[in-house]
Amino acid sequence: MLVLAGVYLAVARLGLSLATVGGNVSPVWPPTGVALAALVLRGPVLWPGVFLGACLATLSTGVPPTVVLGVATGNTLAMVLGALLTRRLRMDADLSRIRDVVILCVGAGAVCTGVSSLIGPLCLFWGGVLPWAQMSHAVWVWWVGDMMGVLVVAPPLLLLSRPAWPARLGEALALSGLTTVLGVGIFLFRNSQPGLAHAASFLLFPISALAALRFGPRGAGLATLAISSVAIVGTVRGQGPFSSGNVAQDLLVLQLFIVINAVTGQLLAAASEERRRAVERLQLLATTVRGVHEGVFIAEVVGQGRLRTVFANEALSMLLGRPPEEMVDQDPCLLYGDQDPRLSQRVHSALVAGESLCVEVTVPRRDGRIVSTEVLLSPVRATGGDVSHFVATHRDITATKELQARLVAAERVAAVGTLAAGVGHEINNPLAYLVLNLESASRALAENGMMAMRDVQTSVRGALEGAERIRLIVRDLQVFSRQGDQERSLVDLNALVPPAVRIISHALRHRARLVEEFGPVPKVLGSEARLGQVLLNLLVNAMQAVPEGNPSLHEVRVRTSTDVTGRARVDVVDTGVGIAPQVMSRIFEPFFTTKSSGEGTGLGLAICQQIVRTHGGDLEVRSEEGKGSVFTMYLPAAPVQVEVPPRPVSRSKVPMPSTGRRGRVLVVDDEPRLAQSMRLLLEPYHDVVTATRGQDALALVAAGNRFDVILCDLQMPEIDGAALFRRLGVMAPELIERVVFISGGAYTAETRSFIETVQNLVLEKPVRPEVLMASVDAALAALDSREEDEREPVVARAGGARH
Repeated sequence: MLVLAGVYLAVARLGLSLATVGGNVSPVWPPTGVALAALVLRGPVLWPGVFLGACLATLSTGVPPTVVLGVATGNTLAMVLGALLTRRLRMDADLSRIRDVVILCVGAGAVCTGVSSLIGPLCLFWGGVLPWAQMSHAVWVWWVGDMMGVLVVAPPLLLLSRPAWPARLGEALALSGLTTVLGVGIFLFRNSQPGLAHAASFLLFPISALAALRFGPRGAGLATLAISSVAIVGTVRGQGPFSSGNVAQDLLVLQLFIVINAVTGQLLAAASEERRRAVERLQLLATTVRGVHEGVFIAEVVGQGRLRTVFANEALSMLLGRPPEEMVDQDPCLLYGDQDPRLSQRVHSALVAGESLCVEVTVPRRDGRIVSTEVLLSPVRATGGDVSHFVATHRDITATKELQARLVAAERVAAVGTLAAGVGHEINNPLAYLVLNLESASRALAENGMMAMRDVQTSVRGALEGAERIRLIVRDLQVFSRQGDQERSLVDLNALVPPAVRIISHALRHRARLVEEFGPVPKVLGSEARLGQVLLNLLVNAMQAVPEGNPSLHEVRVRTSTDVTGRARVDVVDTGVGIAPQVMSRIFEPFFTTKSSGEGTGLGLAICQQIVRTHGGDLEVRSEEGKGSVFTMYLPAAPVQVEVPPRPVSRSKVPMPSTGRRGRVLVVDDEPRLAQSMRLLLEPYHDVVTATRGQDALALVAAGNRFDVILCDLQMPEIDGAALFRRLGVMAPELIERVVFISGGAYTAETRSFIETVQNLVLEKPVRPEVLMASVDAALAALDSREEDEREPVVARAGGARH
């Protein structure tokens, strides 16, 4: 405080030496800048030093003590207010932002100095030092002097508080020398031509601008201080372009020149510094974006819902297998190829509305491989108004999706495995009387009599019933154990409940009654296997919540209905142990389980929730400890409730045709007993040839054998049904339309894709005898129809020749 008071007094004596109003008011008042810089840098707590220095300086002019206290209070109050304002508005002392320069010039300068310029002259008037006639002029001169101190003295002191040598020292010294020489030449020599001196003074503006641009706020502040010092000295001595013989008036005009030069230099320096920092941030951002592992592109909005890529980083280039220059200037939507129309609509809506969007898309690489990515699309409003750009980040989630698929498959197997004993029991019952009936038929045939034939028929019918029961059980298991079934179709939840109930019924009968309650429910668009897995998991979860031993006291109920919003609703209700409140919030967390080791993985409910959400639905739970739980699955109704088949292919019973022509049939199946069974079934009506390998079938065709119908198994070692079909297309193209496939289940993605694309009939094992025979007859009828159509033009041409 004492040092501040001493410095304030020293520079105040210098300012008072240039006083132009009553020896007390000076247009040059550097103490204001000294005080403001000290209070900004060290805090307003130093105000006693300012007050003491102002008292000593004012006392030296010989005014009464009351006037001294009033003037010192005004000067101190103005600077304290200026320091508080700059802190309140968070002005940086380095003046590297335009807002900092505006706060200093307007807030601490123009506004706060108005306090001292009003209080000071009023105190001088009340003390009888200043006549009222000079009051307005004194206020103006006082305010100009304080402004000069704030704009000329304060910036260098603020900036020099953190001393640093300029990076270009030689250039700085040269510019300082040029400024000094030019200032001395303009202000410290008498000029016989005032017009030429005024014109020369404008050369100082580009010098200040150069200092601001090359050395920032520090250079602008020092250049302004140097020019101002030389200009004040020269003007007081009656030299320079602003000298007219009236020093008081000349100094006021000079202050206008100095203020304009100071403000211009500081604003230009701040703008240059902001631009430099913006460029540095942009370079840092560009380097960061180029180096991140996630793919990033930046697209410019060029129209309503239209984009143009302006930047793509290396990670995106590696993700898509395309060079960055190939993606720039292109519509980024072309990178995604054909997508689900609903997804395309969501993206378009986000672009039009200027909203963020996070979606999962599959992107085709140039090499043909499909990559799953999570895309976060974010709008950029560069000017604070309309959206000018979009930034999209791509995260490769291919491995994550594969892991999720494996977890889903593992949980599906775990759910079916939990019921393995019950399913085995359900198969063993019909299998037992299947075996017994076949054994009875075999013994009856050995007796070789009419009575024996009736017994044989009865036994065979019983065997067929047992086989049919086993077929239904296997079909139910296939619904819940399909791997990777993502195909969406219309699913009837009322038809999906019975298979799940049949699978779990044997395991549940020792714990609770199982009740099915069907209501009107809309069809949903989804994966039958995935939704069946959710239903089965919820039933297994309900079964495990019910203790064993009292099935008459407990109940598991499956209820279907439609909620008030039109969504399909499935409730799985149990009267088990319920869920504790502290556990309820975590039941959908992966790997969280309250079951003992070996009874659960903690993935079941998490995967159920994931599957339901991917179908656009919700999975909710209500539970009361000791009274049971209710799991409710909501699914949106499909937009169209009637499914139109993509192609006329039947996998069920084929109607019996009217033709009974005998044909030549090739049976290809790697299971010899099954091939032999089909031969025995068909041989009374057709000529049948069997082959147990794809190579053998191709060899028969290569040897010149032609067949009317080819019954081909899809799953075979070495050459499977799809490979055999493709080779037939090369060897004997006319045969590929005559192939009827028999599938025991599409276990690979290639087989599933082949079944969906091939136009031939596909029968599911086990094929019922009447279906197999009808399929062969239908294929023969279709063949005869095609041959008849091909003969008609020939007959027509022959008839035309006879006429």
